[in-house]
Amino acid sequence: MNLKQAKYIKTIAECRSITEAARKLYVSQPSLSKMLLQIEADIGLTLFDRSVSPFTITFAGEQYLAAAEKIIAANEQLENQLREIKKEHFGKLRLGISVQRAMQVMPLVIPIFQIRYPNVALELSEGGSANLEERLHRGDIDLAFAAIESTSASLTYELIEKETIGILAGRDSDIARRLTAGIPVTLKDAEADRFVSLTQGHSVRVVQDKLFRRYGFRPQMLLQTDSLEVGRRIVLETGSCMLMSNIYVDDYVRERGGAFFPLADYENNRHFYACYRKDDFLPSYGRDFIKITTEALAREKESPRRYRR
Repeated sequence: MNLKQAKYIKTIAECRSITEAARKLYVSQPSLSKMLLQIEADIGLTLFDRSVSPFTITFAGEQYLAAAEKIIAANEQLENQLREIKKEHFGKLRLGISVQRAMQVMPLVIPIFQIRYPNVALELSEGGSANLEERLHRGDIDLAFAAIESTSASLTYELIEKETIGILAGRDSDIARRLTAGIPVTLKDAEADRFVSLTQGHSVRVVQDKLFRRYGFRPQMLLQTDSLEVGRRIVLETGSCMLMSNIYVDDYVRERGGAFFPLADYENNRHFYACYRKDDFLPSYGRDFIKITTEALAREKESPRRYRR
């Protein structure tokens, strides 16, 4: 397998269609089909089941794809290493970050980073924190900023900011009417309230499901959303509750009478980390991106603007 074949097979697997993959790769559909047929003929196995639409990947295809991803990641790392050796600040940094953290962090960091490294392209990939580690392992991204636990032996974790998990409550919620904002509570204190939940893939959803199982807690769910911003706005306007990190409690929450209650019986281990693969080379501009972010958030704590709308 060469690099070109690796990239083509990965794109076909992502698109699950020769036509869509060809369009994405800027090649003709017949030439891409011919390449796939040639690979399958060489190995004597079918990589994709093309009898269904969209394609499904075969077991042989899964093994081929895993090897292809390693080849692509190794090539990216080699290119970065060679640029570093030549002392050139040219390259690309593929960063994975949650949408909510991107809204908070990127406006603070990118202006500084752009001035220092005008020839480094930043490729931003947004997604739930719980999915970013997996994408890092696959080699889809070089660096992840995520609220996670530092548990993977194959990753390096650098703490950027600690988080406290608690209950955000609208002013008309039962818990906000009864208790003073800021005091530690348990889930039992909010059992009379409706909840808004983030969908699977978000860090706080992992915490939420764990706590709900621990206490056998089955609240009335108002809705699920993939957006923390949508969730907290609904909470504030409907007098409901949601589990959330303290970093998203800002003037917007306070102006609308929202209350935040840290959880008394939960020690949070999921903090905001920068993480990258231990066996990969992170160029100097990647390490500097971490430093710029850490320093920017520290300044924000001293003169808080925090999470803006």
